[in-house]
Amino acid sequence: MEMKVKGRVWKFQDNIDTDVISPAAYIDLPVNEMKVHALEAVNPKFPSEVKKGDVVLAGKNFGCGSSRETAAEVLKALGVGCVVAESFGRIFFRNCLAIGLPILICKGVTEHFEDGDPIEVDIGTAVLTNLATGKCYQADLLSEEMKTVLARGGVVSLLKELKREMTGS
Repeated sequence: MEMKVKGRVWKFQDNIDTDVISPAAYIDLPVNEMKVHALEAVNPKFPSEVKKGDVVLAGKNFGCGSSRETAAEVLKALGVGCVVAESFGRIFFRNCLAIGLPILICKGVTEHFEDGDPIEVDIGTAVLTNLATGKCYQADLLSEEMKTVLARGGVVSLLKELKREMTGS
């Protein structure tokens, strides 16, 4: 997995819950159909204009609410390269790691970026660079175990790889 992500910032406020990220009205659709509704209640342009490598950047408590795993899945399906917030709902944070979607906590991050700013995120060092200003910001480092899960593409991919290593097939 590429440990650096470069794209544009999509900035969201505090308390964006999983029902906003992945609306309940579309929960029975396949993820590739559901993704066109991701975050549309707070930014109608997001699902159609987000590009591969773009970064979702939010305030406190992003991904709070229900344990809807599709919230992480639709962001990954849209090509979001990383999710950065001041804090996260715990289940959302774990769901992102489980599917291999990079996720970082960075206190005060919303003060340093505007919607649309170009950004580079080094997942390994947890350094965020605002390419518009040249300033760098330190997010909380991920544990080595979390980095391994992300590098392997998520928990299922990691387990399949470990099984192949153990069985030689």
